[in-house]
Amino acid sequence: MAVLDHDEDPEPSQRVPAGPLFVPVRPGPAGCAARFFRTPPGTRTAVGFTSRERLAATLGADQEWIRLSEPALRALARPLGVGVLTVDPRFSAPAARRLAPPAKIVFDLLIG
Repeated sequence: MAVLDHDEDPEPSQRVPAGPLFVPVRPGPAGCAARFFRTPPGTRTAVGFTSRERLAATLGADQEWIRLSEPALRALARPLGVGVLTVDPRFSAPAARRLAPPAKIVFDLLIG
């Protein structure tokens, strides 16, 4: 029976680099900017995907992206106060839709 040295056995809570990620971006004045999201409790998070297919399945085929390493994405997010990184999220809320402005209601006052 092999004896495991627990000092060398990685714990699930330890950060392990995810490798190059597909990071969703949006157009900005200086090129593109990384998109940040919120977790269900409301915490801001950077998001990266391990494949284009996973990114498209979650955010749609038209979502633009760049490739960044996990440490580079963390370094980009940290100065903006974003300390959480979510890799391969499977669910996202649908995009907010703009509602048509309410119709103006005109009241005719009859004075009689």
